[in-house]
Amino acid sequence: MEIRHSREREMAVLKETVPSMSFDPARESLQEWQEKASGKLCELLSLPRTECERELNIEFTEKHEGFTEIRFVFQSEEGEYAPCHIWIPETEENEKPPVMICLQGHSTGMHISMGRAKFEGDEETANDGDRDFMKHCIERGIAAVCLEQRCFGERGGNPNPDCYFSAMTALLSGRTLLGGRVWDIMKLIDVLIESFSDKLDTDRIYCMGNSGGGTATFYGTALDKRIKAAIPSCAFATFSGSIGAMYHCACNYVPGIAKYFDMAEIAGLIAPRPLVIVSGKEDKIFPLSTAEHEFTRLKDVYYKNSVCPDNCIHVKGDGGHRFYAEPAYEEFVKLVK
Repeated sequence: MEIRHSREREMAVLKETVPSMSFDPARESLQEWQEKASGKLCELLSLPRTECERELNIEFTEKHEGFTEIRFVFQSEEGEYAPCHIWIPETEENEKPPVMICLQGHSTGMHISMGRAKFEGDEETANDGDRDFMKHCIERGIAAVCLEQRCFGERGGNPNPDCYFSAMTALLSGRTLLGGRVWDIMKLIDVLIESFSDKLDTDRIYCMGNSGGGTATFYGTALDKRIKAAIPSCAFATFSGSIGAMYHCACNYVPGIAKYFDMAEIAGLIAPRPLVIVSGKEDKIFPLSTAEHEFTRLKDVYYKNSVCPDNCIHVKGDGGHRFYAEPAYEEFVKLVK
């Protein structure tokens, strides 16, 4: 009798698990499937959460060369405050730019999106991995707002992300840390519409992020149709080929999700909106082969049955687990225009 590591059994079960809520165009329309599937995804993430007073506090406004910066904090849940910075590019009179929500992954915080160093290694993280998202947006005439995600940076992650205990504690009360991050994105959109519509075109809200920021981008865009287009990076594969196959932060895990969805299903909730998925050819934790497998399903099953079948692009960068600004923005600008 051969005694094996128990992990082998769990991996075998995961590989055998077939998502029960995969879309079948012979049974229903894509819109009918999306309505049903979004309800199940909300349930798995523990959404919706309780509404509260927004308590918006604008802490400062500063002029820079080419853009204005506003720092603000808002309450997303009772006692949960989210700091943000928004950069608004200079435009022609009365012209309001679209706005990109920028989400860093596991890093020292949202200041990476602004290309600002607070801790050792920040400058290399921002520049070498194209993670200074906001600079690239401003250069293209897009306003950018960085949101400090739960357990990163100012929200309990200085200088290292602190996800594990929050993620595990959330599970005890039937919540998920990822659900909290998605909720924050939704409430940020409320703030943008309620308080910044005089400065921004809030009918053109986009979202992007890398790694953990890419994961939040996927789920947030899937569940909030006010996000009109998205660029999730280094966060797309199969569950069995990525999240289940190797060590990942606890914030990636949603109990029972593989029984209903794989990542193509989650991305399928975004169709027909423009979607640029970014992968690194050498990414070790979201392997390209599994990303290509899921993208084929996404394209051939979900986008093919939408009104805009060509609104989904897969960009593959020549490197590892990072963002690839030039090819990603090039494809994104084509789609949104």
